[in-house]
Parts: sequence; structure tokens; C-alpha cells
Amino acid sequence: MAELHLQCEPLAPLLGTWQGTGVGHYPTIDDFTYVEELVFSHVGKPFVSMIQRTRNRVTGEPLHSEAGYLRALPDEQLELTIAQPSGVTEIHLGTVRTSNSGLVIELSSEQVGLTPTAKEVTSVRRELTVEGMRLYSELWMAAVGYGELVHHLRGELTRQD
Repeated sequence: MAELHLQCEPLAPLLGTWQGTGVGHYPTIDDFTYVEELVFSHVGKPFVSMIQRTRNRVTGEPLHSEAGYLRALPDEQLELTIAQPSGVTEIHLGTVRTSNSGLVIELSSEQVGLTPTAKEVTSVRRELTVEGMRLYSELWMAAVGYGELVHHLRGELTRQD
């Protein structure tokens, strides 16, 4: 395996496979629970790849997936690009910082792209927190008629490797 790029060292606590459960809600849908897998890896370049998949916790039916890249920049700055098979793309800017208990990544969308058949999404905010063997993932979005960010997802995952 390639050596982690120097710029990505702040992201090292993310690397690996994480699995767990979460809860979702939004004003336009019924509340739901899900099972999530989140994989962060690298190839020695100044970015970390991310692949996320969720399934309905009760039925096992696939719910969502996305793939993207976190690019580490100087001064604890980050860029995140994400593509979803639902026709949504996201470009985020944010920060990575260490806390007393681990790592905190905060990201806000600068741009959201939509294919002609995608549901309307106008803004997204993401937060990832690593505390030891736990990763907490939260997502807020403004979508389908709601112009302000609304909390949508919260997952709690455990490191698998």
C-alpha cells in the first residue's frame, strides 16, 4: 500500500471501513432507520476516496450510495466532491481539526449539481466526527421545497479494520 500523502495526514483517523446504523428524517418523508458502510482509502496522492452505501435496517433494501474524494489543503482546509447515482453532485468546502476526543470535519456545499431527473437539492452540510473506534456522521440538507437546511441523517459507525 502506498504511503499516505503528507497533506492527508490530518485525515488518517478516517482511513478504513466503518459500519453501523443510523436514523433519518425529513419533513417530506416518514422517519426511517438504516445500516451504513463507509469506506475511506488512499493511493498516496493528496486525496482520500470515500464510498458510502446504506440499506433499510428492517428490509435490507438498498437506500442510498455515493462516492467522492476529500482533498486535503493547507491550513486544515478541505474540499469534498461527491457523485450520487440519483443524479446529484456536491462540491463542499470545509475544515478538519483535531479535538480532545478525536477528529472533526465540517463541510458545507458550495455548489450542488442536478441532472434533469434528480430531486431538487439546493444545499448540504456534512459533519464527520471520529472518536476512537467510533465515527459519527451527520447531514443537513435544503431540498424539495425547503430552502433552509434541515437535519436529515445521523449515523454511528464502528471501525471494522
